[in-house]
Amino acid sequence: MEPARRNGYRAEGSREVFSARGFDFIGHIRRLCEDLVARTPELAHIDMSRVLVASSQVRNSHRQGIYASLTPLRFPGGRNVLIRRGQPYTLQRVVDPSGREMLYILRFYLPRFADLKFKEKMTTIMHELWHISPEFNGDLRRHRGRFYAHGRSQKAYDAHAARLVERYLAQNPPAELYDFLQYSFHQLQSRYGPVYGLRVPRPRLIPVSLTSLPSKEG
Repeated sequence: MEPARRNGYRAEGSREVFSARGFDFIGHIRRLCEDLVARTPELAHIDMSRVLVASSQVRNSHRQGIYASLTPLRFPGGRNVLIRRGQPYTLQRVVDPSGREMLYILRFYLPRFADLKFKEKMTTIMHELWHISPEFNGDLRRHRGRFYAHGRSQKAYDAHAARLVERYLAQNPPAELYDFLQYSFHQLQSRYGPVYGLRVPRPRLIPVSLTSLPSKEG
């Protein structure tokens, strides 16, 4: 996979790796996500302008392994500071070219994700979008109980995501938004040349001084 070109997104204090000509996989994913959000009432709380869509390269496309992930850029409840063993931490800020802070990183692992079947790709995208908190505050959607990320059953969670995908497709959205998901990574390369996508480093936990904290967090 080719690196993606510099476009201004950055984790503050880090050096980013960016782009080349060919097929912009992540650009296509972003357009699809924007349409998914617009057509799915359950996702109406999501502002895609504050979700950074990125890629990460993996060495193989074996079925075992992660396909996509959602990284919240705030702590539980949307807080900016987390205290561990008496030490307060904040997360490295990720900002767009205008300096606007991102609240989530939606990341796809290539070529592994691209080698899933079409419906599996669509369900995976919906799965990750559904993780975004209804408050859209930089935290995850938290289910009751011990298994807060997926609830009592990840199988039921995935079934819900699959139903949302079926409802989306039943609206007959423009095929050009998702047709690229019909192809494997190798097929995309054969048709369009190098496949690339925006890559950003994972934000780091940064220790902060107790004296620098406001008396009451807003």
